Amino acid sequence: MNVNWKKTVTMLVDALLAVYLVLAFTAFNKPNAKAALCQKVQIDIQDENTNGFITANDIRSRLDANQLYPLNKPMQAVQARKIEEMLKRSPFVKTVDCYKTQDGCVSISITQRMPIVRIKAANGEDYYLDDNNQVMPNSHYSADLIIATGHISKAFARNYIAPLAKLFMGNELWENQVEQINILPDKGVELVPRVGQHVVFIGYLPQADTQKERNEKIADFVEKKLLRLEKFYKYGLSQVGWNKYSYIDLEFDNQIICKKKKENKNNPE
Repeated sequence: MNVNWKKTVTMLVDALLAVYLVLAFTAFNKPNAKAALCQKVQIDIQDENTNGFITANDIRSRLDANQLYPLNKPMQAVQARKIEEMLKRSPFVKTVDCYKTQDGCVSISITQRMPIVRIKAANGEDYYLDDNNQVMPNSHYSADLIIATGHISKAFARNYIAPLAKLFMGNELWENQVEQINILPDKGVELVPRVGQHVVFIGYLPQADTQKERNEKIADFVEKKLLRLEKFYKYGLSQVGWNKYSYIDLEFDNQIICKKKKENKNNPE
């Protein structure tokens, strides 16, 4: 009987290699006493100091309430995907990344939604808009955001207030100067500044069918209005005084209509 030694040796090597791989895989996955349980939970919230909607304690509480907080639980029982899905249901969470390490640590990295303006509408609604023009519920958040008041529906807030607020946030001067946006019943737009005891009326925001076109028209409209206002601040109010007028009307091109502030006879300026 002729024996195919080459084939036999090959089969033997394959068998030994298979046994080795099984043993190696089993040894690698066999948990030691320290790695068997979750020893540490690391929660990293980006922009926690600037956004401030959620804290590490909030995350721990949410995980505890849903019986998902992994500390001291077997690492094999920790469901990273389930933790991510649960935390993403928070209205303040933008992204979540959860993963396990071999040294018994569960790491949770979170980014928050970025608020750009607070809406306090005349109908009693009180909420935030984020940088994606989406509504965020009211919370204990206390950052110094521009407040929009008056006759504001959620659709008007997303389509008009949000791009307007972004323009102010993108300009250092107006981000610091504009404290409040007020929408009149006919949708006229008033601005309340931080410096000066006056209200600025800029007119009516241009309308468009698409968000892209609307954003472009609003940007062009606001840029022209604020350029005129900046020049008036620089060459007008700086000369006559910041409290000279109570109302500044920029609705019409090539003119600025000002209403003088009434003097207090008991305390004239």
